[in-house]
Amino acid sequence: MTTFEQSLLKEISSLPADRRADVLAFVRYLKISLKDEPTLEQEYDQAIKDARKVARKFMVTSTDIEAEIRAVRAGK
Repeated sequence: MTTFEQSLLKEISSLPADRRADVLAFVRYLKISLKDEPTLEQEYDQAIKDARKVARKFMVTSTDIEAEIRAVRAGK
């Protein structure tokens, strides 16, 4: 058991019994809310989808993007 876990258990054990249930409910809430947070991979996938949506809206093609990259690299 880590020092953190020991400290947490010490704090919880000093609470009145009826408040310990609140701590347990809060910990369970935190665990559930973590499941709703997107992972880095999910955020990346969403960013790609959003970028493609914007590109379609403004009719930007892969060829346009490649031409822009070549122009920047050529110093134009």
